Amino acid sequence: MATMQEIRTVQESPRSPEARLGMKVEDLWDVQGAQLTPTEKLNACFESVPVSAFPPAPSYQVIEIRSDASLAEAVQILSQHKVLSAPVVNVDAPEDASWIDRYLGIVEFAGIVVWILQQSEPPSPRSPRSGAAFALAANGVTSASGLGNLGPEPAAETSGSFFEDLTTSEIYNNTKVQDISGSFRWAPFLALPKSDSFLTMLLLLSKYKMKSIPVVDLGEGKIDNVITQSAVIHMFAECTGLHWFESWGTKRLSELGLPLMPPDQLVKVYEHEPVMQAFKLMRKRRIGGIPVVDNSGKKAVGNISIRDIQFLLTSPKIYHDYRSVTAKGFLTAARNYLEKHQEASPMLGSMITCKSDQTIKELILMLDSHKIQRIYVVDDDGNLQGVITLRDIISKLVHEPHGYFGDFFDGVLPLPQNSRV
Repeated sequence: MATMQEIRTVQESPRSPEARLGMKVEDLWDVQGAQLTPTEKLNACFESVPVSAFPPAPSYQVIEIRSDASLAEAVQILSQHKVLSAPVVNVDAPEDASWIDRYLGIVEFAGIVVWILQQSEPPSPRSPRSGAAFALAANGVTSASGLGNLGPEPAAETSGSFFEDLTTSEIYNNTKVQDISGSFRWAPFLALPKSDSFLTMLLLLSKYKMKSIPVVDLGEGKIDNVITQSAVIHMFAECTGLHWFESWGTKRLSELGLPLMPPDQLVKVYEHEPVMQAFKLMRKRRIGGIPVVDNSGKKAVGNISIRDIQFLLTSPKIYHDYRSVTAKGFLTAARNYLEKHQEASPMLGSMITCKSDQTIKELILMLDSHKIQRIYVVDDDGNLQGVITLRDIISKLVHEPHGYFGDFFDGVLPLPQNSRV
């Protein structure tokens, strides 16, 4: 439980905008009916707070990508601004367009990677060409020739020069973001008006798999803020000491049913396997990261996330001398590159793990301080037992009231079985 000193510190001198927001939730918490369960109280509190109250993202992270930008340009923009995704502005939209016509959607590192993988696979004779393929043909890009087969697992060995070939290829440099809009036009894009509630935002970031939520100023017809899973976890970390947070944060992971996935279902890649195997598994299982394990398959030696593909796309030369880029080789080269350029990254530190008897509060503080998206659960011998993502944590804070979204998501946002994104 929080000490009285912790509670007084937050109440007397909020440390940040997130802490001040936590105090608003605290005020609402104090007036909730005694007959409500803690989860019901939190639902009621978050339903009463508008998303406009969430602190704005750093200005350098609130960016837009033009629909006529190439995939190469989009990757560079995302990498330079250290963000995983950004809204795509339709350059053909009229000046007075509403926000829904002004934006095509959200483009992500993950979406670009998955699209490239899909286009470089040989088409199935039983399946028609995708809408994206027809769009490419209309723009003079007919195939991903020269990239080889990045198709179904297991992945073949990939030489280091492959990634240099990829970043100089026609498909990477000539394909426009708008050409791949069929891969992200609807499902990953849902904006909230500033008047919508925190509860809606938290449910979208957890149950409905959103990585980020654009907040729209309906009057201006423009995106006013972007709220990410990481930003929500940071807010939680700033709320330690408050009663509403401590009532939940002091629970052990095992009490909350975390991790959600048993050890035998954990998706992993061996350190000697081709690094493309990791990205293929992420694509196939729709997950954002994967542990790299030693030959025993029990101990993690590192983590590869979908955003790490940036090293292959923005700095392909660091892999040039590799005859075959394995998962271990990928991590080694990326770490050497980061050290040489003195760039901070979770990849430079030791593997961050936790145990099931730790509290959700301890986990949140670790995730926030290390700026990571997931943490691996290990036993006393260091053997992998599971993974906990930001989404998992948020999903344990609130629940969706019956009929909350009606049938809005039916057929729009399918929830794949065992989805971990």
